[in-house]
Amino acid sequence: MKGGRRIQQLLLHVVLLAGAVATLIPLVWMVSASLMPTGQANTYPPRFFPTRVTFEHYAELFTRLSLGRYLFNSTVVAVSATLCSLLFNSMAGYALAKLQFRGRGPVYRVLLAGLVVPAQVTMLPLFLLLRAMGLVNTYAGAIVPAMATIFGIFLIRQYALSIPDDLLDAARLDGASEFRVYWSVVLPAMRPVLATLAIFTFLSTWNDFLWPLVVLSNDVRYTLPVALANLVGEHVQDTELMMAGSVLTVLPVVVLFILLQRHYVEGIMAGSAKG
Repeated sequence: MKGGRRIQQLLLHVVLLAGAVATLIPLVWMVSASLMPTGQANTYPPRFFPTRVTFEHYAELFTRLSLGRYLFNSTVVAVSATLCSLLFNSMAGYALAKLQFRGRGPVYRVLLAGLVVPAQVTMLPLFLLLRAMGLVNTYAGAIVPAMATIFGIFLIRQYALSIPDDLLDAARLDGASEFRVYWSVVLPAMRPVLATLAIFTFLSTWNDFLWPLVVLSNDVRYTLPVALANLVGEHVQDTELMMAGSVLTVLPVVVLFILLQRHYVEGIMAGSAKG
């Protein structure tokens, strides 16, 4: 019996290891190709590692192609959207979980129904609304869709249900206002799920291609995915340059996930346990 269980565990670990290797191979080759001399990534038979390491493609991205500007744009949009998302989604999720007000149930059910609506369907009315507000081709126009999302509200609400009501009532009895209860008691208690939401929001905003392409018409304000897509059209044969741009796009989100992975997993597991 024990031998059979050990074999099952061994097979499981082998499958997981194979999946991890299969996932990492393209990423490792992307980094490797970005360090190859021009043309080496397209040779046959293909090379996995460079014969000579060079950083000329990274230098070209920041000098001749001004990728630093697009990196700055993506950072502004992603960081601003993440901070706004944490604030607004946490307020709405906490209110729907713990505050008693008329219509709370119907509002929450309507929000859940909105989860089945594809984001692409809402792009046209959202674009027309932002155009009427004068926010087209601005950073604010790129940030607005991520400031508050149904998924973010749902995620926060599920976690907020686990906060003891006695803890909130004790703060109110001590004379704390509702905002003070939210700021000093609720937010610290929701730190794991806030880290999870921050990763989700930053990832989706940083990697978003379609919405910035729709709302930003001036290439000075393009984000990295849009700028790299235009770069592919101009330098389609320069694989090493494209891989260098891809590394710069992937690197921030990988670093963010590594730093917050413990809170990310904790937030997902705790939120999934509440109905």
